[in-house]
Amino acid sequence: MQIDTKVIAHRGSKGTRPENTLISFQTAIDEGADGIETDVHFSKDHHFIIIHDETVDRTTNGTGRVYDKNLKEIKHLDAGSKFSPEFKGTQIPTLEEVIDLLKKNDFQGILNLELKTNKIQYPGIEKAVYEYFKKAYPYPFQLIYSSFNSESLKILNSIDPQAVKARLFSTAAKEARQLKKDHMIRDFHPDIKWVEKHPHFAPAEIMRPWTVNTTEDMQFCFEHNMAALITDFPGMAIKLRDQMRRQVI
Repeated sequence: MQIDTKVIAHRGSKGTRPENTLISFQTAIDEGADGIETDVHFSKDHHFIIIHDETVDRTTNGTGRVYDKNLKEIKHLDAGSKFSPEFKGTQIPTLEEVIDLLKKNDFQGILNLELKTNKIQYPGIEKAVYEYFKKAYPYPFQLIYSSFNSESLKILNSIDPQAVKARLFSTAAKEARQLKKDHMIRDFHPDIKWVEKHPHFAPAEIMRPWTVNTTEDMQFCFEHNMAALITDFPGMAIKLRDQMRRQVI
């Protein structure tokens, strides 16, 4: 079976490791993931912090907003124990640490960086991230920016029209389509449940649904030959893709 769909690890191997940590990203790489998806915020002292939520409450032993803490305070938090005692002492990484890890592994897949500006704006983060990657070049991976915030994507487009950008959405399909029409984005990153209800919304080659965690949802993406699927279980998705590729039509 012809399946070109890439497997992108959502916050690393989130289903088996503490999300958005270096060990989660390394596990995803070791499992053969074609891409890594992660999230970036600003700290109080304007460091790039890799964490999903606007607060540290859910994933660490701390409380409060990321933006109200400096890097030193964030680095003292335990981002592993809530997942499992096995990972006690695991730190929240910075974007620089993640990029160093990808370079060390010569990771040649996709890095999907979500700008988490839909709840807190983090003024200037778009330009700061762009400038960081400009200085970090050359890097072995393909960089894709994504966001639920259309304004962030528009700002990125004004800075670099050639940057690959994608609009995340679960219901705002009309707004996403307008961004595509206006050449502000190239790709769509919709909720898998929405995609299954609207399978003909856009060509499969510009669709990367999230969060694709069941065998049924993975099969749907592979059968429709989506550009990629974003999953908490990259190892599981890769094994299923291999099995489906071996099937004789």
